[in-house]
Order: sequence, then structure tokens, then C-alpha cells
Amino acid sequence: MKIRFLKTNLLLFVLFGAISIIAAKGSPESLNEKRDKKKDLTIREYNTDANGKSRWLDHVTVYNEEGYKIEEIEYATYGMRERVTFFYDAKFVCIKEVVYDDRNKVSRIRKYDYNPDGTKKTQYNYLPNGRLYSTKVYQYTN
Repeated sequence: MKIRFLKTNLLLFVLFGAISIIAAKGSPESLNEKRDKKKDLTIREYNTDANGKSRWLDHVTVYNEEGYKIEEIEYATYGMRERVTFFYDAKFVCIKEVVYDDRNKVSRIRKYDYNPDGTKKTQYNYLPNGRLYSTKVYQYTN
């Protein structure tokens, strides 16, 4: 009986250890680890036809030396569809986005205010001439 109890406990200990190792390997990376992988990175996304013979550029994302996204470009069959550049404050919080049209001219500007906990509070949408044309307010509920 005592040997059976020890075997059962040993088996449970081994199973628990294996589960712990698997869970640790599958745990999400910290934000800093993810950001470190994106330093000076450019990601190009391509689409292909069903046969895989024709390929075209769909999307480009560019990260700076700190690992923060600084530019996104979306392409269509005719070329660039839209480009967005991102600007950060000293705490690396995105405070402004500038959106460009398919002719690379500013089409709108978005500025952000944040709550003390870091969540978005308000998005201000401006025309290229600097005139405010709309506001988006974020509400968080549990």
C-alpha cells in the first residue's frame, strides 16, 4: 500500500512537472521581449493568386530602433493605397498618426489623449489644414 502511494505521488509529481514545463514554454512573451524582436524590422506581406504564380505586395510595416511601429503602408493592385506614420512621446506612447492617401498627400491626422492607466481616452481627427472634424471617445466597461 505504501509503495502504491509513493508511485501515485511520483507519477503526479512527474505529470505536474511536465505540465509546468509545457505551460512555461507556451506562455506569452513580455512586451519588452516582443519589442526587442521588432527593432529595426521591416515586415513585407505578399498576396499570391490561387496557383501561386503571381505575387504582389500587400502591406509593409516598419519598426524603429526601439521596436516601435513608425510606418504602415497598404498596397492595392494599382500601387500604394494608404500610408500611416506614427509619432510617440517621451514615454513611447503613440500620440499622433498621420494618414496619407494614394498620392502620398496627407488625408487626415489623428491625435490621442490617454487615461492615467494608459488606455486611450480620446481620438481627435483633423483635416490636413488642421481643422478638427471629429472626435472619438473611448469607454471601458467590465
